[in-house]
This record gives sequence, structure tokens and C-alpha cells, in this order.
Amino acid sequence: MTCTASSLQGAIKEPVASLFRTYETHPTVAYSRLFGGIQAILVTDQRYCRNQKTLFAKMRFTICAAKPEDCKDIERMIMELAVYEKMPDQVKISHKELERDGFGPNPYYQCLVAEVPEELMSKDGHTKVGYALFFYTYSTWKGRTVYMEDLYVMPEYRSKGIGKALMATVAKVAKEQHCVRLQFSVLDWNKPSLDFYLAKGAEDLTAKEGWHFLRFHGIALDNLAQEAP
Repeated sequence: MTCTASSLQGAIKEPVASLFRTYETHPTVAYSRLFGGIQAILVTDQRYCRNQKTLFAKMRFTICAAKPEDCKDIERMIMELAVYEKMPDQVKISHKELERDGFGPNPYYQCLVAEVPEELMSKDGHTKVGYALFFYTYSTWKGRTVYMEDLYVMPEYRSKGIGKALMATVAKVAKEQHCVRLQFSVLDWNKPSLDFYLAKGAEDLTAKEGWHFLRFHGIALDNLAQEAP
């Protein structure tokens, strides 16, 4: 908001000419009325700024199931997450594989995307600003389980409740499918994420039970498969 002649006139609620006449006989009264109007403008201006801050503090966004046309954005954010995790060279898939594997007759995963309105789009013009990718697995001890492979929110949209909303929606889907666990892994140096999950009630199984997360891939997977009878 800018202090203009019209806004000043509206805030003072008295014709400027009348103020000059008042000043000739009662200057103190004229000053009081003038600065009262300016103060009203400043108060309105402060309210406007507070409203703008509230808009971003209570970020408007939606969480919904990903669609095939979202795969390019998901691919982009997968790479952003890999860069954050210092392993961008490990990403070998594209939006084509994502579309094939997530939206075919037998999808291998499910995905949620977080989207903001166009007026809140990123500096690069993106409205899809976060995602959670997950799939179903099974525990021989407990039964149905959801594994969350990725949870990511673009840096400029963090601390706005988007990550919490994505994870809570994954948990809601898990409960609707009668799953009893939501599991995922976190890099040991990623303390902000680890602290976030622990604060929400997650258990650190490495610290509590001593589990190690192992993997066969590449030549090791090929060699192991060749040993099958």
C-alpha cells in the first residue's frame, strides 16, 4: 500500500482545505487530525504486510494422487532430491520409466504430489513443489506394510506444512489399506529430516534394534541370480 493523496484524504476523513482553515486558528488540532490520518494508513499498511506473511506462513497447497502427466515434474524433483543427497549420478530413470511403472496395468508404486496455486509458483515456474513415492511390501511378523521411497519438498516451500501433509497422507492411505507399518530410510547425516521424523513419532530401528539396510545391484545381482537352480 502506498500513501497517496487519495488514501490520505480517505484516512483523515476531513477535507484538506478544512484542515488548513483549522490550522490558522487551532494548529495543534490540525496536526492531531493530520497525523491521526497518517497513522491510520500506517496501521492499514502493517495489516497488509501481516496478511501477506500469513499467506506464505499458511501456504495454500493441495495434495493429490499423481497423474501420468506429472511424471516430468516427479523426475525433476527426484533429481533435486538426489542432488541434495549428494548422489545425482545414481539417478538412471526418466519420466518414461516413471509413467510405465506407476501407471500401467500393474503399477509398481504410488505417488502423491503437492501443488501450489499459480500465484505461488516457484521462481522457475513450477507449481508441483513436492512429492511422496511409496509402495506396498509385507512383514512376516506384522503383515501389510507401506515403504516410502521418497519424501521431498522444494527448498523454498519447506517449513510450510507440505512435507508433513505428504507424509500424513501416505499414512492415511496405509491405514485405509489396513497396513500396520510405514517404513523408510534416512541418510545418517541428514539430521533435519531425521529430527523431523523422530519428532513425529518414528522409531530409529538402526539405533533401537541394530538393523542394517542391505542391497544387491548391478553385477552382484546378476551373479546372485545366476546361482538360482
